[in-house]
Amino acid sequence: MALVNQKQSSILSKPDYDAVVVGSGPNGLSAAITLQQAGLSVLVLEAKAEIGGGLRSAELTLPGFMHDVCSAVHPLAAGSPFFQSLPLAEHGLEFIYPPLSAAHPFDDGTAASLRPSVSETAHALGIDERAYLDLLEPLVRHWPTMAADVLGPLRFPKHPFDMAQFGLDALPSAVQLVKRFRTKEARGLFAGMAAHAIQPLSNLTTSAIALVLMTAGHLRGWPVPKGGSRAIANALASYFRSIGGKIETNTPIRSMSQLPSAKVAVFDVTPKQLLSIAGDRFSSGTANRLYRWQLENYRYGMGVFKVDWALDGPIPFTAPECRQAGTIHLGSTFEEIAEAERLTSQGQHPDRPYVLLAQQSVFDSTRAPEGKHTAWAYCHVPNGSTVDRTEVIERQIERYAPGFRDRILARHTMNTAQLEMYNPNYVGGDINGGIIDIRQLYTRPVVTLSPYRTSVPGIYICSSSTPPGGGVHGMCGYHAARVALREGFALPITVSLATG
Repeated sequence: MALVNQKQSSILSKPDYDAVVVGSGPNGLSAAITLQQAGLSVLVLEAKAEIGGGLRSAELTLPGFMHDVCSAVHPLAAGSPFFQSLPLAEHGLEFIYPPLSAAHPFDDGTAASLRPSVSETAHALGIDERAYLDLLEPLVRHWPTMAADVLGPLRFPKHPFDMAQFGLDALPSAVQLVKRFRTKEARGLFAGMAAHAIQPLSNLTTSAIALVLMTAGHLRGWPVPKGGSRAIANALASYFRSIGGKIETNTPIRSMSQLPSAKVAVFDVTPKQLLSIAGDRFSSGTANRLYRWQLENYRYGMGVFKVDWALDGPIPFTAPECRQAGTIHLGSTFEEIAEAERLTSQGQHPDRPYVLLAQQSVFDSTRAPEGKHTAWAYCHVPNGSTVDRTEVIERQIERYAPGFRDRILARHTMNTAQLEMYNPNYVGGDINGGIIDIRQLYTRPVVTLSPYRTSVPGIYICSSSTPPGGGVHGMCGYHAARVALREGFALPITVSLATG
């Protein structure tokens, strides 16, 4: 049944579009592309003047200094099965690969690092070499056949034995899995990876994000897009338009009545926005009321406080590995990072927070004027916190890069309220679209066999509030569109994803 605009007099009227996608983040664009590839007419509506959602870049500090407003480094984009199926390079996307994917400095001036190969990384970990090889080598070997299952909804996997092994390693908490390592280097490196989960490291499945990110680093690296993260959105949009898709910006959607008529509507929004826009559709009938109740009880996680800097030179890290890496995890030992994440989850603001830092301009000269540089960093904060964390973030950087503050020309900060204003999907500063803990790993946004389908026929959700969750990979949008094709249009699925 067509989701016609309420102003239309007849539900039998020919719809304006086959599908309307609300939101032009990576998942919204991926959903739109998948639907358009099936021969449908698709319209994308974006509230802001610029497409991209978390994939925007801007001169936040000084003229000529290009900063990524949200996402910065893209290990999952480089290895995304859906993105690999698209000719994005032909539409202007160029990835730049730092020599080291990530580095993790310590107070003694040394650093652990995620190197291109498993063996290189393992060898640098001393007595933990064998433990690292045993953990990562099987994942790297089997990832090409597992990727589509790991980055998708809960279902029977195509390679069940490989997925079972991954599950045995991914299910435990980071606190449990790290016991395999004895050195501060291996334990610290693992902590920095696991903290991307944005939750206490004692939570089940916090090992999963660490393993996925480390595997991605060994297979594809952790690249930065030349010219800024907006290059990914621009390439997706360019390809979408090239196959007949249409995008309208400056079009905020606050109710279903604003949508043009269409057979299906796909929302790249979190449960909070879906309720605001379409909540009246979930008000009658037992199934609708149950769905609405689950959306209302969806849980959001910790937020972030973000700082961007214009610098007079590169960050003067003491450890040479940090000067070769695009991403730096600051927080020293496993214990320090675990304690910081625990305190933050309890509503506190630790003096030594875990800080995730990116230095894109070291490898991409288009980001800053000649001889100058940019830097990007955030720390985790309680959801909705507006406490200014600039001082503690800069103190953490100075700890491993003495003289950093002397190179600051200008800075730009964003607290959780400002992040949510920039992108309403970042509820309370939660950039993952909801906490990805064991309760919401595969049951996001609700408990159902098809997480992308709502209780109302023709309405679908494709944001990071659906599996596999946060990250720039487009897989949430791809999977949602496939469901819409089967249910809304009774079309066979013919799109084949890259697996290598």
